[in-house]
Amino acid sequence: MPPHDSEQARWFAEQVLPHEADLRGWLQARFPVLTDVDDVVQESYQRLLRVQATGPIANARAFLFVSARNVAFNQLRRLRRERRDPWAEDAIATTPAEDPRPPDAVARSEELQLLVEAIEQLPTRCREVMTLRKIDGLSQREVAARLGIAEHTVEVHSRIGLQKCTEFFRLRGYGRGRRA
Repeated sequence: MPPHDSEQARWFAEQVLPHEADLRGWLQARFPVLTDVDDVVQESYQRLLRVQATGPIANARAFLFVSARNVAFNQLRRLRRERRDPWAEDAIATTPAEDPRPPDAVARSEELQLLVEAIEQLPTRCREVMTLRKIDGLSQREVAARLGIAEHTVEVHSRIGLQKCTEFFRLRGYGRGRRA
């Protein structure tokens, strides 16, 4: 096994796996209509490992839970589209807010404040696109329609916004070289 692989395996075992039981319990409590929590957990691990391969993740637990929430929402949306069941939409609408432990809440609040600060520093159109895409969760097509611009323009502004936000976080120690 190459040194990088063993280092990544050790990081995963130390920083991620200890949270699996909490993650499974949280998913089952927040998304009771999901039939296969294993799929959500595995896809969340894959997302986390893809991002970690590009640079260190400052808070593996927070990233894992946010990824799992996003995967669960995607599965519920897919279920709603496939079955056109009203209960799937209700499950999304009635999913209770997260109940983070106090240290997690403080860390999340600080990270959210940094994200808001990063987005506020973007040029106007770029800020609008990033807010609609990343915070409001609109599709590229929906953002283009709402702002009256081409989808390609949305893609370009998203890429620029992401690059500028990444640089903002790196300058504050949240990029490469930082370990949780």
